[in-house]
Amino acid sequence: MHDIKIDAGFDGGNIRLVRIEGDTIDLEIAKDHDSDFYQWFYFRVAGAKGRRLSLRIVNAGGSAYPFGWPGYKARVSTDLDAWRLAETSYADGVLTIDHPVETELVWFAYFAPYTMAMHHALVARTALQAGVTHRQIGTTLDGQGIDYFTIGTGPKSVWLYARQHPGESMAEWWMEGALEWLTSPAASDLLGKATVHVVPNMNPDGTRRGHLRTNAVGTNLNREWHDPTAEKSPEVLCVRKMMDETGVDFALDVHGDEAIAANFIAGFEGIPSWTDAQGDLFTRFGEELAAATPDFQTEKGYPKAKPGTANLSMSTNQLAERFGAVSVTLEMPFKDHDLNPDPAFGWSGERSKQLAVSCLTVLTGMIDAL
Repeated sequence: MHDIKIDAGFDGGNIRLVRIEGDTIDLEIAKDHDSDFYQWFYFRVAGAKGRRLSLRIVNAGGSAYPFGWPGYKARVSTDLDAWRLAETSYADGVLTIDHPVETELVWFAYFAPYTMAMHHALVARTALQAGVTHRQIGTTLDGQGIDYFTIGTGPKSVWLYARQHPGESMAEWWMEGALEWLTSPAASDLLGKATVHVVPNMNPDGTRRGHLRTNAVGTNLNREWHDPTAEKSPEVLCVRKMMDETGVDFALDVHGDEAIAANFIAGFEGIPSWTDAQGDLFTRFGEELAAATPDFQTEKGYPKAKPGTANLSMSTNQLAERFGAVSVTLEMPFKDHDLNPDPAFGWSGERSKQLAVSCLTVLTGMIDAL
């Protein structure tokens, strides 16, 4: 019998081995660098074939969103392609993954990973498509490029951006679906009426480092939009500068939510310059999306800000205020969309891609009103 080996020393990996006692393995998630945030995990197990492991993440109770663990199931893969639900439980601050290992290698993750290697493959194949313009509009603190695409020729300015919080990997799965649709014949109506600006990954450094929520220096990018700096948040600085050049009519910021078992949107209630017309278009987008797919709903979500209390450091509020945009935060679950569950895969990368198509189809139907 081989010794069991645990490692996370790869693109997007995060775990720390505490101890191995027989088939019980105690682990800890590492904090984001220069931050107290942690929740994302992604690691490999070797040498455990034929054994039933009890993988105990012993510091789960101190994570950023411990209320997200009840009802959650970890993802497991033997080929880095299919990520299935693993038997998972949470009690007394410990997340336990109970899994029979049938292969030489097995990977576990908080959600199906979307690594920087996958990002570069997505960017490469998208940049080769007809009608697509690529630019590197900035550089991160670790020296990685911020990739930016423009697609379309229409006068409306649509912005799609994702992965401000790098552990929310479903956001870049959504982007893959969006970019595939935008480079297909199905997008012709939208692209005749709008120019679509796409930043598929706002936080490459956090992605590669295996962070949950922050960049290389522990900055939460979605609290920087009022005053981004080259020292703390160059990612936001370069994107907001580009937005100032293009203007923004519609913006979609793609995220994942740890606790709510549903897809939902959040808006910009509470901005100083709120208008009912702007708010009505936000509401229309949600209602039409719920009508278009069983993978979206409008009942569950975040509480709405009271008038005049919007946090303008968050991108959705900042863009609605700054440009008068119809600005939308899309949240997808780490759990499942309980109204339309999948017992084998839960909410998944593939379903995130499909939701992107639904979002853009609804946007096409609304573009004249924006």
